[in-house]
Amino acid sequence: MPLLRIAGITSDSTVDGPGVRYTVFLQGCAHNCPGCHNPATHDYAGGVSIDADTIFNEIVSLKYIRGVSFSGGEPLDQAAALVPLMDSLRRRGCNICVYTGYTYEEARANPIFFAALRLTDILVDGRFIREKRILSAAFIGSENQRIIDVQASLMRKEVVLFKPRCIQIA
Repeated sequence: MPLLRIAGITSDSTVDGPGVRYTVFLQGCAHNCPGCHNPATHDYAGGVSIDADTIFNEIVSLKYIRGVSFSGGEPLDQAAALVPLMDSLRRRGCNICVYTGYTYEEARANPIFFAALRLTDILVDGRFIREKRILSAAFIGSENQRIIDVQASLMRKEVVLFKPRCIQIA
């Protein structure tokens, strides 16, 4: 698998999507949203390069992980390198969540971004807008952002917002 430029990894996040998730923070973002939660991830030359196989092997070794989130920085800026990793994770049954400053509509219009979108379950879209900051909603930073059920949206050919499901613990 290709190399990814990452800012960091959290192997047991509960704030980057539903459930306990493995979160990869990609390095590089041109949006530069004022008030961004992760400004250190903006520099494309920052972070470290890592082989996507290394990330995949770590994720599958963690038996409690059912979901993987890609945040940033801007994950879709590395979509070509992310797609093989996302595909391998989906084949293993992982739920994929992507945080992007692009809107769903912008991602659909870009063929490389769309390849990643097709492998995504949950998309948190839209740039962070400081004036619309919200602290009372899970998984978003500003009111303009949406939590989208990507697979339902692709099937219906319209944006379908994600509705959390009850998860029973045996």
